[in-house]
Amino acid sequence: MPFLPSRLARPALLASFAFAMAVPAHAQTAPTDDTLATFAPSQSPNNDKIDYGIWDEAMKSIVISMGPSLREGAGRPDPSFGTRRQYGHVSRYRLEGTRVMFSFLDSDVIASFTEYRKDLEKTADIVDIQALSRNEQLAYWINLHNVALVEQIANAWPVRQPREIKVDGVPLDDARFITVEGIKLSPRDIREKIVYRHWEDPIVIYGFWRGEIGGPSLQREAFNADNVARLLIRGAGDFVNSLRGTQEQSNTLQVSEHYREVAPFFFPDFEKDLRAHLSRFADENTTVLLTKTSGADPVINERDIADLEGGVREPTYQNITSNGVSTSFRIPQSMAALLKERETKFQEIIRKGRTGTVTFSNITLPDGTSEPAEVK
Repeated sequence: MPFLPSRLARPALLASFAFAMAVPAHAQTAPTDDTLATFAPSQSPNNDKIDYGIWDEAMKSIVISMGPSLREGAGRPDPSFGTRRQYGHVSRYRLEGTRVMFSFLDSDVIASFTEYRKDLEKTADIVDIQALSRNEQLAYWINLHNVALVEQIANAWPVRQPREIKVDGVPLDDARFITVEGIKLSPRDIREKIVYRHWEDPIVIYGFWRGEIGGPSLQREAFNADNVARLLIRGAGDFVNSLRGTQEQSNTLQVSEHYREVAPFFFPDFEKDLRAHLSRFADENTTVLLTKTSGADPVINERDIADLEGGVREPTYQNITSNGVSTSFRIPQSMAALLKERETKFQEIIRKGRTGTVTFSNITLPDGTSEPAEVK
């Protein structure tokens, strides 16, 4: 049966999505394995569902896609007009992945994210999370993790790198400010001690957003039981076939440092297992890259924040024009430059004939294979 916390249905929340002050981390003692055993999925799942419609609407409002990677590193942008200081993003990966519009979020919006995160926590007191279907559980943990990351980064913004953020003096990724069934959890706990422990398919790593350009993208949809497999496949394809995921250096395959982080859970024979995983999602160009390189060196990283403004407020702005008519909407010069680069990239995508993506789910392909409805 569908379930939606009543507070989330308020029109005011739909209009404003909010976040308040960061909730203190309180106890930082790591939960024991015996304590975490309570989150093991049930062998007899029910048909209950959780409605994430509000988070879905929020994602469509504040997340911008930079489009598929063209495997072309972006050059260093020019400084803003009238200054030698470089504002905005300078990363060669800045035209990959997705960006969150943190600089446009007001205090009311920031406050509602905290409220929503708390409502997701309380959902576990009403709905038996462990008894949900595996896809429903996976969607819950991914959404809770990503809501918490968006919340805390929005509270701390402007900040250059999310890993600089601390909650009660503890680095964000290890701060236990999330409480589910009375157990305090950190974002890392959710990933490694719950999901990575109970799901064997490494595709789950692409659901977790880390707030950094160099990581998997934040999807412009909330995860749910019906779309979780599709969104994870999309995230895997986006990341594997991007420069921030894989590239070549002197005939050696370089890969994201994120693969080293998850190796103990999914890639025990690192090079062999990772290459098999990458081949699963590789497009034509990445397949050639895998074929002509050797090794798997996890050295690629980009830790700058995945926003539009580079985590710094720029003092100079410019008006946006539409059809040659100036509007009253003003944005920082560096953001305007980034969006112009994005537009140029999309024109190149159209020129190359890459104008759309068709997604198939739960069908049998001509070779007899099919994507599973349930993420293992």
